[in-house]
Amino acid sequence: MTEVATPPRFSGKVFIGVSVDGFIARPDGDLDWLIRADPGDTGYEAFMAGIDTLVMGRGTYEKALTFGYWPYEGRRTMVLSSRLSPDADPRITVHRDLEALLRALAEAGARRVYVDGGKVVQTFLRAGLVDELTVTTAPILLGSGMPLFGPLESDIELTHRATKVLGAGYVQSVYDVAHAG
Repeated sequence: MTEVATPPRFSGKVFIGVSVDGFIARPDGDLDWLIRADPGDTGYEAFMAGIDTLVMGRGTYEKALTFGYWPYEGRRTMVLSSRLSPDADPRITVHRDLEALLRALAEAGARRVYVDGGKVVQTFLRAGLVDELTVTTAPILLGSGMPLFGPLESDIELTHRATKVLGAGYVQSVYDVAHAG
């Protein structure tokens, strides 16, 4: 695991949906499978009530633009992207690399950061920047797509906090991420 030189003072939180076979989206980014059925209250609103900053990748940002409304209205939103124009959207701040993003989070006084999007989640996990994972598993096998997790330099230990069965066969588990030291 690649640790960041100076640990940030924020708590990184992941809240994400996944297929039983570990994909967060179809190969083309489609999420239709995730919203086919209504699992009921997933706790997302309560989760978001405690978040002061969102961090996502370009792909997740571009997907959010297709929703027909901006789901993060009034929330500080940072996008980690080497390709997105810095002035792409006044609702977001674009950062080119992880170090610049971490400096911006510190300068903004971020405390509870929602980490979203497969590549960003993977980057934050590898850097030891995720403290909590909430994974909601949809009862479907996609066979291929964008994986939630990718290669790691070493194991990342998780402590199971809770699992609950939601409606329509969805299951949600919450884990604390153990950090070395």
